[in-house]
Amino acid sequence: MCSRWISATFALLMVVISSLDALSADLAAPSGDLAIIPADAKLEVLWTEGAFTEGVAVAPDGTIYFSDIPSDSSPGQVFRFDPATRTTTTVCSDSAKSNGLMFDRRGRLIACCGANHGGQSLAEITADGQVRPLVETFQGRKFNSPNDLVIHPDGSIYFSDPRYLGPEPMQIDHMSVYRYTPADSSVVRVTRDITKPNGLVISPDAKTLYVAETDNRTINVNQSPPAGAKPRMTLNAFPIKPDGTLGPKQLLVNYGDELGIDGMEVDVAGHIYAAVRSAKRFGIRIYDPQGTEVAYIPTPDLPTNCCFGNGTDASLLYITAGTGLYRIPLKIAGYQPATARP
Repeated sequence: MCSRWISATFALLMVVISSLDALSADLAAPSGDLAIIPADAKLEVLWTEGAFTEGVAVAPDGTIYFSDIPSDSSPGQVFRFDPATRTTTTVCSDSAKSNGLMFDRRGRLIACCGANHGGQSLAEITADGQVRPLVETFQGRKFNSPNDLVIHPDGSIYFSDPRYLGPEPMQIDHMSVYRYTPADSSVVRVTRDITKPNGLVISPDAKTLYVAETDNRTINVNQSPPAGAKPRMTLNAFPIKPDGTLGPKQLLVNYGDELGIDGMEVDVAGHIYAAVRSAKRFGIRIYDPQGTEVAYIPTPDLPTNCCFGNGTDASLLYITAGTGLYRIPLKIAGYQPATARP
């Protein structure tokens, strides 16, 4: 009985592995700068059992955390992938619809919790899987749907607050990027010329904030935008002032009528890794700081976010796309702003 169960389990495991290998084999090869992407680099499938994976982040111990966001009223979850054992486990069974994730210098998991029956807050997800809001309102009004974040080396947290889905009434009449300061729990609005911000990332010198503007002109992805409304899909750079506020916007990439960027990451050389959801050419597009594309990693489904590992895995890029988690080896290490020296 036991031997038959082991044989059946092994056979099932081999079928799953074969399916994942086939999925990876069907992809076009990555292309571009060989100083970034090895000539033989292939995207590896790690896990494909989610609903809508997002917010991938590396923990201090090198394990990989990511959000899974159902589109209905059921709770979101946070999963943990262990590169050593290749196992994926649940660390938070009700994440208040967490999206973007990042670990701070103290090892706390910080999350953007969205709308659609979610927390609508910037929060900490504790070691025992509880969601503890850090800030839920701006000027007394509930956030729209915090989406993505990046932690500056000085400990302050920039986060975006768009709205793509959810029945909750919007109490704030703009969609902006905010800066949260943990020392005094203050929140400052730092953008006024981005209509719907999404992914955020900081340059390795901590002097530039990159902001994805992903404005589909509707607050519900299940509804069509108003007639004649044109999307705004752009990648932008803002200088970070000494007080943490932002200088004038510089437009780097305009995607026109195509879907633009969801989440982003940077490497130590300042390249921007953008999860572009354009139906014509989706995947991770890699740009130099001036917005010129230098490399491209196709993904099997629309990508949502990416992050680098740390330690000996600092050159492994992890990617969330569709229902899954993927990774690819690169030749350059990622930049970790939350733990970098100010």
